Amino acid sequence: MNNEVSNYLSNLLPNEKDWVKDLQRQAKIDHVPIMDPVSMQFVMQLIRLNKPKRILEIGTAIGYSALRMLEANPESSIFTIEKDEARYEQAVNNIKKYDLNKKVKIIYGDASEVMENELPKTERFDCVFIDAAKGQYKSYFNLADKLLEENGFIIADNVLFKGYIANANDDHPRRYRKLIKKLKEFNEWISNLPSYRTSIVPIGDGVAISYKNSREEF
Repeated sequence: MNNEVSNYLSNLLPNEKDWVKDLQRQAKIDHVPIMDPVSMQFVMQLIRLNKPKRILEIGTAIGYSALRMLEANPESSIFTIEKDEARYEQAVNNIKKYDLNKKVKIIYGDASEVMENELPKTERFDCVFIDAAKGQYKSYFNLADKLLEENGFIIADNVLFKGYIANANDDHPRRYRKLIKKLKEFNEWISNLPSYRTSIVPIGDGVAISYKNSREEF
């Protein structure tokens, strides 16, 4: 999405609540990447429309997106996984600050291990939000699929990665080339999964929405 469109959409957003501005300031000060406001509002709209009862988030950071998704549907219960100890502690403090411990459960650990060894024993989800290591998206998606209810959906952020994914000339900074290759493969893979219907929306850094439906469409 070009800057003109992005700025236009940003100017249409409603004024944020004070607690949202506080979290945005925290992220900026600590150089923690969070979803841009336009993309966050888009994800919140998906949550409002679908009203998932149970959400799994891969990549908590400071708890910003978990709290925004809960804002969109206060009836949801959210499980969120973070492996960085400093970010985990920060998120725990933020969740406690707003007295939402009963609605948001933060798990400290590696997402792949938690999803493979812990969650399958007791948990199922209506929505999974992936916003962690971009090179592991395919692995996260496969693990999420095993935890996802039929007619659930998976959201993946940053799938267009700075617009480089659509650059046919492969004119990318060298440090990103391996990651870009993996994301391109991921986008093509999810777009062709027979049990999912995927749309990739060019908003923010690119958001993919994959709807799980095992029934054959007419």
